[in-house]
Amino acid sequence: MGVATVLPPGSTIGILGGGQLGRMTALAAARLGYHAVVFAPEPESVAGQVTAGHVQGEYEDAAALARFASQVDVITYEFENVPEAAVAECERLKPTRPGAKPIHFAQHRLREKEFFRQTGIGTARYQAIGSAADIETAMALPGILKTCTQGYDGKGQARVATRAELATAWQETGRRECILEELVDFRCEISVIVARGLDGTMRCFPIGLNEHRDGILRSTTVPSGLPAGVLATAEQFGLQLAARLGLVGLVALEMFVTHDGRVLANEMAPRPHNSGHWTIDACTTSQFEQLVRAICGLPLGSVNVLTPSRMVNLIGEEANDWPRYLADPTAKLHLYGKSRARPGRKMGHVTFLMPAAPETPANP
Repeated sequence: MGVATVLPPGSTIGILGGGQLGRMTALAAARLGYHAVVFAPEPESVAGQVTAGHVQGEYEDAAALARFASQVDVITYEFENVPEAAVAECERLKPTRPGAKPIHFAQHRLREKEFFRQTGIGTARYQAIGSAADIETAMALPGILKTCTQGYDGKGQARVATRAELATAWQETGRRECILEELVDFRCEISVIVARGLDGTMRCFPIGLNEHRDGILRSTTVPSGLPAGVLATAEQFGLQLAARLGLVGLVALEMFVTHDGRVLANEMAPRPHNSGHWTIDACTTSQFEQLVRAICGLPLGSVNVLTPSRMVNLIGEEANDWPRYLADPTAKLHLYGKSRARPGRKMGHVTFLMPAAPETPANP
């Protein structure tokens, strides 16, 4: 890595998006001596609460993006629904890591699945649904119909068992471009987060075992307790994905593990991920610090686990239990500074640190 590629402490990181992932990235950056400036359409944001600056503007506003880029040395994004054109415009103005390529695939579920297949990453059976003719030939049933664009945390999805149900669900999307994914009878859900630096070095965080409820991640446990072969496959898929994207930054890959031990990719996110929040308190390097290291050209940090842990999201009114978590010596509480709780809204998370069980003494 050449010295010219390194942005030293004191430099400024621009973050597209003003949510909690941007907030935690800015906090990690500050600990290493970096400043952060947020770009977001909202006049105020939870990321902006902890940054040196907040530029308000629509993502389609080239003048606002230029004003933002003039204040920073490198640009990243904290969610993958930033318009691809806005990321491409940022790339023209300042180093943008990751760039538009990961966004191009992550924002469109059919493109994403095809990219997985081309990369050698296993997926469930799927097919495009964009016409009545596609419904007549549908074979990936029972399955889940998903809109190709938009939708997260379970939104924009419908479970269908027959072609008749598929036809109804497709009409309810407004006859949008969709993907039908065959329903997977899975044993569990997991995710891998991979960092890739400017010099191509990659580090893979330990695999997390995820529990979802109503389409929203509820908890992540590390270590996962899964067989070594499953973990090796999942890690290899993550490394293949990061390498083929050629990204500088982070990418998370969510996967299913079937009862017969197959690993099937579900979706990716080229940014810090909810299932990696445990790394703040239970890993040598957090996912947010790793992102800062990667995009600034610093050496990637160690991904050693310090202690077993379980991260739990605080959804809606659950965050009101903060006194209980503060009183728990095993709990590390993180609140996101959001003023109003809503059903389904992530207000914070708590990571429970679980000391490893003592070894059973051998019989004398």
